[in-house]
Amino acid sequence: MNLNWLAELREQRKLLCRAIWSAVVIVVTAASVISAQDAKLSSEKHAQIESAIAKFMSANSVPGVSVAVVENGEYEWSQGYGMADLENFVPATSRTLYRLASVSKPLTATATMQLWERGKLNLDVPVQNYCPAFPQKEWPITTRQLLGHLGGIRHYRGDSQDDPEVGNTKHFDDGITAGLKFFANDPLVAKPGTKFSYSTQGFTLAGCAIEGISGEKYVDFLRKNVFVPAGMASTVADDRNAVIPFRTRFYHKDKSGRVVNADFLDSSYKIPGGGWLSSAEDMARFEVAILGDQLVNRATRGVMWTPQKTADGSKNDYALGWGTGKELGVADVGHGGGQQGTSTFIMLMPERRAGVVVLSNMDGVDVSSLATGLLKIVLGIPSK
Repeated sequence: MNLNWLAELREQRKLLCRAIWSAVVIVVTAASVISAQDAKLSSEKHAQIESAIAKFMSANSVPGVSVAVVENGEYEWSQGYGMADLENFVPATSRTLYRLASVSKPLTATATMQLWERGKLNLDVPVQNYCPAFPQKEWPITTRQLLGHLGGIRHYRGDSQDDPEVGNTKHFDDGITAGLKFFANDPLVAKPGTKFSYSTQGFTLAGCAIEGISGEKYVDFLRKNVFVPAGMASTVADDRNAVIPFRTRFYHKDKSGRVVNADFLDSSYKIPGGGWLSSAEDMARFEVAILGDQLVNRATRGVMWTPQKTADGSKNDYALGWGTGKELGVADVGHGGGQQGTSTFIMLMPERRAGVVVLSNMDGVDVSSLATGLLKIVLGIPSK
């Protein structure tokens, strides 16, 4: 059998791969020139950031990344690198929309705390007061516990039988009602308040509370009260049926190291905890709004960013919808996210009024290390 055709096909594939990555380099180079002209960042910081991003993308074979920087409480700069769509040679930009995954949680927490600040929500009464669709359990569950992952609500089951996280293709127009049905009748994994148990499902219940108090759909309330005030014009729910301009394609690296399309996911059942799409530019504006007390006041922000304790007094680093720490020696807050076709991280250092956003279109990538490194550059902290 003559196998010349197979050899030719392999050679064509090699040429295509080279063409794709050549295009990535060209796009990155051109974008760098444009952003260098318009950036408010110092040229030195800009060069260091670009170098760090290039090393990160090369080491992880990430198709596309978008990054934004907040400095002195202001939105300073954002840029996309690589490709949002490898097949169609669409470059990533600062406006490319990525799945936020669990970075959706700080958005929901902020909206919840707005209702608390306005005196409409009590963080410490049973959540069923606001979401009567959720059945009574053996113990009461509060909104504070839900936001701190202390509510005893299960996370994903991890099986292919009825877990929507595994190969989910079903879209729900009423994501809150549909999302509740997946776990409402399941037993609690722990007595509320006694154990930290991370739960995206618990944020669906918090979203139901927002709807019950406001009388509006969860997505509409966030749009009016978080996105519009912060200037987040492009942030939308990840509707797989809709045509959404600037939405990236989603990628995964298989066991052989080959970049392939990620598994299909419809996240309409879990928007409050992991179903928003946003851009680096929009998320930087969210950081600016939080730092500038434009969405909640300083006292409310302090409550939201206070690490929670279990009933026995044990403290962890998770606050209300936000993670906390001292990664760089000074208090920081933020959140990471990961699901099919995305890895994300936002990080803020409130005392220094600085922050970074890193969004990528491939799952399983440690973008938190890149975010930390970029924040060091912004703040002028030498790397060890």
